[in-house]
Amino acid sequence: MTTADDSVLQVENVTLRFGGLVSLNDVSMSVPRGAVSAVIGPNGAGKTSLFNCLTGAYKPQEGQVWFTPAGGTRSQLVGRTPHKITHLGVARTFQNIRLFPALTALENVQVGVESRQKSGAISAMLHLPRSTRDDRESVAEAVSLLEFVGLPHRIHEVSAALPYGDQRRLEIARALGTKPSLLLLDEPAAGTNPAEKRDLERLITRIADTGVSVLLIEHDMRLVMSVATQVTVLNFGEVIAQGRPEEVQRNPAVVEAYLGTATDDQEASA
Repeated sequence: MTTADDSVLQVENVTLRFGGLVSLNDVSMSVPRGAVSAVIGPNGAGKTSLFNCLTGAYKPQEGQVWFTPAGGTRSQLVGRTPHKITHLGVARTFQNIRLFPALTALENVQVGVESRQKSGAISAMLHLPRSTRDDRESVAEAVSLLEFVGLPHRIHEVSAALPYGDQRRLEIARALGTKPSLLLLDEPAAGTNPAEKRDLERLITRIADTGVSVLLIEHDMRLVMSVATQVTVLNFGEVIAQGRPEEVQRNPAVVEAYLGTATDDQEASA
């Protein structure tokens, strides 16, 4: 496992319960700085619950989550609100796309950029110099991010009218607008076609090349194996394997979790 000195995120013994249901049980993992890591596992394994704990949507009953941005101070994420965690430098996308459907692609990305700007609503209403400057800067940065994700031709199109794969990339651009040190991608390839998956693979690699650490949940194993340098496998809320993709792929516990055992198959057919 990556040590605290070279990781952007350290998850330590996190347990999350909903009444009598244990969604995460004593989960520990780390995310290397500037690399792509993945969390995989069968449906219901607790992957999105983990992301929700990392971003403040859920508060685990036990455990700690430490975040250390490049050149920044080590911070405890458990107990912080999603808004404050975003300001620390953690951004995410969602399994079900959450864009502002009536806004254009440019305006959606501006929402991300403006979340970290200093001018407030009153400054904007009065058209104060700082607000005007921030507005120019947010437009320029949003345009640059749309070019980065491959959507310069979609700038003025309403997001609801975009093809599904473009909506996926637009959500990533909006998340990047917050200038994260860590980007969490929740099933970014879901619903995309093979060509869009290849484009996404290149985009994720480019994001990591800029110094942003990436942690993704993904069911497409070809995509995971091509971009991730470290994989954590969850099953029934517990970590059953961690390591390099090729190691995890050969792990008997992982094979059993995904494919079942011969005994399971015989019982199912009985």
